[in-house]
Amino acid sequence: MSIAPYLAAAIQFEPLMFAKEANLRQLLILVEQAAQKGARLITTPEMATTGYCWFDRQEIAPMVETVPGESTARFAELAQRYQCYIVLGMPEVDPTTSLYYNSAVLIGPEGVIGCHRKSHPYISEPKWAAAGDVGHQVFDTPLGRIGMLVCMDIHFPETARLLALDGVDVICHISNWLAERTPAPYWISRAMENGCYLLESNRWGLERGVQFSGGSCIIEPDGNIAAVVDDGDGIAYAGIDINRSRQRQVLGEPVFYQRRPDHYHLLLSDSFLWNPQDFFGLYGHQPLPPGKQSRITVAQFSPVEHVEDNLAAITAMTKEAVLEQGSELVVFPELALTGRCDNAAHAQTLESPAVQTLARLAMQLRVYLVVGMAEKQQDKNYNAQMLFGPEGIIGSYRQIHLSQENQKWASAGEHWKVFDTAVGRIGLLSGHDALFPESARILALMGCDIITCSAALSTGFTAAHAGSSVTQNFPIPTGADPLHWHLFRTRAGENNLYLVFANALDDTNGAGGFSGIFGPETFTFPRQERLLWQETRVATQNINTGSVANGPYPTNVVRRKDLVAMRQPHHYKPLLN
Repeated sequence: MSIAPYLAAAIQFEPLMFAKEANLRQLLILVEQAAQKGARLITTPEMATTGYCWFDRQEIAPMVETVPGESTARFAELAQRYQCYIVLGMPEVDPTTSLYYNSAVLIGPEGVIGCHRKSHPYISEPKWAAAGDVGHQVFDTPLGRIGMLVCMDIHFPETARLLALDGVDVICHISNWLAERTPAPYWISRAMENGCYLLESNRWGLERGVQFSGGSCIIEPDGNIAAVVDDGDGIAYAGIDINRSRQRQVLGEPVFYQRRPDHYHLLLSDSFLWNPQDFFGLYGHQPLPPGKQSRITVAQFSPVEHVEDNLAAITAMTKEAVLEQGSELVVFPELALTGRCDNAAHAQTLESPAVQTLARLAMQLRVYLVVGMAEKQQDKNYNAQMLFGPEGIIGSYRQIHLSQENQKWASAGEHWKVFDTAVGRIGLLSGHDALFPESARILALMGCDIITCSAALSTGFTAAHAGSSVTQNFPIPTGADPLHWHLFRTRAGENNLYLVFANALDDTNGAGGFSGIFGPETFTFPRQERLLWQETRVATQNINTGSVANGPYPTNVVRRKDLVAMRQPHHYKPLLN
């Protein structure tokens, strides 16, 4: 069924605690204002009816309601009058169990259509609410297929992916987001990596000492911010064209046809529920390496069609990183050795002179090297990353998710690869692999401290921010930032690991670049990272992959992986479809 483009509205609002009726009256005014302007899909913030920072069940008890209930009926009347659809954020009580939930309710002209209970609680929810028990549903409406997420849910790539796999057109994400400048990079990443619209209603203001970030917005399927409200009450309006979300493309690639769910079984595991030192050391099989403080380097250049020229560039940049900057790991772009022209003809074997030269270089300089190349084995070619070290050739990873271009010459790899080194446990990915959130997540679940991502991506994975007037606590940045959003910073943070993104430069089109080394905590400022722009050079960063404390349990987030431990994999089975 064809759905005509329509107007959507994301409401930004500051509810007041202990003033539920006043909040409801103001929300009804704002929703009606949006509906009168022609908006057909309207979202409100998380906990919009009551405020957020409740001490316990006893304090919030007078505020909770059933769904359907009195408040949803008042919004259903508006929805019926204006023939629109509304997402309302509110605390819900289950009349059967008396459990409380932080919920998002989809209301249409016919009443309540569906309810999402926040599945991945933030630190505050366990004070009064249970984790959601209804999974991640998509609801059919005349405006398309609509899914809902609540705030912390979106930190976990699995949640939006579940909705996308169920054919979502628009994700309505309602939040009380804090501790960073918004529109938040996580919001942008989830829209872009799933090729769908995202309506974001966030609250603003100060409540019990907590500063909320505002930045309510409407994000298009390519990650573009179509409309935004920075601070204060307001409404962001933008058009929704369902035809765009139904293309299901990411950077021009049909990623949902390129998924490899037969390789995703580890997504259902709970690796980090346990002390990771005990879990990975169980039976003495593949215990985590000790880890340590190290210096690692990302190298950015434009590979050419001559292997000898590329080898010379790799050698020179390696020597600069090791001899001048003291690096112990240097990561190069995708196809850095062989170039992107005539891959089959330039494909290397382990015995090829250039590969042997790189092995000798790593041995002589006592350095780990990750170099992208076309690899040949028997009658097949692969888009591979080769890992070299002081011991010579350590191993290789062959791209599992093939882009449309690479399908013309390469066979798909069949195994995730991690390698234990002096600088920590390293996992290898290509740039196209890393567009799939499943890939980095699996390597994190395998205990990686570092993911090296050799890439050749042209554009579309970064975005700027003009600056925010929201007063954040120091040292949270509020000013303009030309690289506010970088998809691979999100990949590092959501998996609590270091990600080395070595992207090729495309000199003919002035594209590519923006390589970087990203740290394991997204909300730590100033960020622990190094970024490059669009020039040939290397950048080096200090990292620490050790457990830090002297006790039996790691205190370093890269080993402890808090966000990975908070996953709810019992919801994730559809990821294997």
